[in-house]
Amino acid sequence: MRTLAIAVIQTAPIAFDQDATWELYAQQVRAVRNTFSHVQLVVVPELMLMAEGSLLQARDGWMEQTAISIPSPDTDRICALAKETGLWLVPGSVYERGVDQQIYNTALAVSPQGEIIATYRKIFPWQPYETSTPGDEFVVFDIPEIGRVGLAICYDGSFPETARQLAWLGAEVIIQPTLTPTCDRDMELVCARANAWTNQVYVVNVNGASPSAVGASVIVDPEGTIRQQAGEGEEVLIDVLDLDAVTMARTFGTMGINRPWDQVARHGGSIRLPMYGGASMKTPPWHEKLGS
Repeated sequence: MRTLAIAVIQTAPIAFDQDATWELYAQQVRAVRNTFSHVQLVVVPELMLMAEGSLLQARDGWMEQTAISIPSPDTDRICALAKETGLWLVPGSVYERGVDQQIYNTALAVSPQGEIIATYRKIFPWQPYETSTPGDEFVVFDIPEIGRVGLAICYDGSFPETARQLAWLGAEVIIQPTLTPTCDRDMELVCARANAWTNQVYVVNVNGASPSAVGASVIVDPEGTIRQQAGEGEEVLIDVLDLDAVTMARTFGTMGINRPWDQVARHGGSIRLPMYGGASMKTPPWHEKLGS
């Protein structure tokens, strides 16, 4: 059995105080490790460590003021915390200043050895409100002997291309740090379930707690069923994901019925997609291993 034990920390930063927010984050990670010793991966909301205030507290220039390089002393301490606790960390996302001097909204994954294993730049910033530069590459990473994880950030989940590409790349779990303070959170939950169901993948969507956001973090299984859902305030969701359930859903169908990846394998090559310049749908590399 391949399992991944996760902790979803629905929390909020200490507004405009990055040092205090870092101490809060480190304390929360250590508390999870000390209380739930079986947990392997910890994730927090989008831009947590940037310590931005709530939507109505926004400060002009905060993104430019707090943007960091990757790697940097700021990421070094994340790596040190991962190594100290022996955990995989997805510390939400950060404002990254690239070598091109553009600022990206970037999620990173850090291994228990304290190494940055993956970085993902948000491809679909919330338009027209979010001014970070869009990324252009979908990103997955492997947790040895367990499975493959994809990264997405908040508004990415509103575009079906995101989950479809990550699943095509072999992701069995999509980690989606989020920061939603608005009334459309219910529709994001619809998207999370739809993305999980149509791609037969776990979706772990961790939103910020009040007052930075409206909470309702969710863990959705590859059948599209919500396994856990948080309230509005600070909360931690602990779950153990059975990644063999992804293989089962992709082999026999969600609810034993629906097999979208088989459909792609059989007929995708003959389907033309006008939005993508007439490109066809390609069979994912992992598909031939199903049922073997």
